[in-house]
Amino acid sequence: MHKPIVVVGIGEMAGVFARGFLRTGHPVYPVTRDMDMQAEANIIPEPEFVLVAVGEADLQATLQQIPSQWHDKLALLQNELLPRDWQNFPFANLTIISVWFEKKKGQDAKVLLASPAFGPHADSLKQSLASVQIPCRVVDSAAEMQYELVRKNVYIVSTNIAGLKTGGTVSQLWSKHEALTRAVASDVMDIQATLVNEALPRERLIEGMIEAFEGDPEHKCMGRSAPARLQRALQQADQAGLDVACLKKIAGEQQ
Repeated sequence: MHKPIVVVGIGEMAGVFARGFLRTGHPVYPVTRDMDMQAEANIIPEPEFVLVAVGEADLQATLQQIPSQWHDKLALLQNELLPRDWQNFPFANLTIISVWFEKKKGQDAKVLLASPAFGPHADSLKQSLASVQIPCRVVDSAAEMQYELVRKNVYIVSTNIAGLKTGGTVSQLWSKHEALTRAVASDVMDIQATLVNEALPRERLIEGMIEAFEGDPEHKCMGRSAPARLQRALQQADQAGLDVACLKKIAGEQQ
């Protein structure tokens, strides 16, 4: 039998991965918020790897609790994930995946694009997702994985914030409000550049965002997290001394 895979956080997204792990022969060991993670690590000190799949608001607190036995066995997924989220922790051999499928309660997973993954367990993630008919691709460098994380952030944050003004779907956003979308994305890319501390391939990111629009044209621009994403983006811009005039204008219109 294959080694077990520990899954920290058992929500909708984690359930998709857990089903894939089981289909590829790995026992799945869940860790919920009510469990003592150190005690669980003492029981399973040598899993195949540990997938951290908690909600965005819980990520940092969860990473602080990761037992030392698991420091070199982590795989991370999260919306708005960037290297700065894990660089201050003593983790090694990290695996990262940028998830491009949506899973809501009572619905099958909806794929926008193949989810890129990087790290020692990227192939295992690819095989597991393939077993549940979800495409995944392995990228060949940390730099390319960082691009993929930024690309996902540009897509999510830009569509959510622009959607506060326009509503509708991503295809409508691009076909009817391209200038606004580009202006919002430009502000978002300014912020992302400060968060990764380097210049970004802006046209490539716009092309990557359009590819995601084409992957699911009827995807709604704005979810429940949109107002919080706008406020977080504005806080990040203030910390970096950025103007982000378009985002501020949209924020003013929401009051």
